[in-house]
Amino acid sequence: MSIDPRPTQTAIHTNLRAIFVSMELSRSVWLITSLPPRAGEKMSKHSVRSGDVAELLARFAQLKEKARVRTGQIVPIIVIQEAGLDGFWIHRVLQRENLESYVVDPASIAVSRRRPKTDRIDGEALVRTLMAYKRGEPRVCAMGVHLEDVFSQIQIGYSA
Repeated sequence: MSIDPRPTQTAIHTNLRAIFVSMELSRSVWLITSLPPRAGEKMSKHSVRSGDVAELLARFAQLKEKARVRTGQIVPIIVIQEAGLDGFWIHRVLQRENLESYVVDPASIAVSRRRPKTDRIDGEALVRTLMAYKRGEPRVCAMGVHLEDVFSQIQIGYSA
């Protein structure tokens, strides 16, 4: 009997019955990366104009409808965005719309130094980070609204 000390490779578990969405927020465009249930590892990419909350919510409604048709179930949308330019106010808007939303410290997400940094790759990494966080994996990232207090203090320092 031999024991293989190598860990086995496992696929991303996408059976968490939710639509996982990341938002890369820039001044002109918000890039939305989503992974619906039963989509395997194929993520969808969409963009909306920066600040256009109505367009964003319409896109989320489309994602929910497509997932309902595919699965026969109504599933929630869970959103992640980095702390920064628009991260906190959009977080509050999403919460008012009864969407589960998380703001993450961008410095806490592991990145590969071998791959180029692009919004597309960042969006996929954020979706994977959110899924790991929801599975309960420890030390995935620094998530929480307490970051808003830190960001507010930084802004106050700049305006003083």
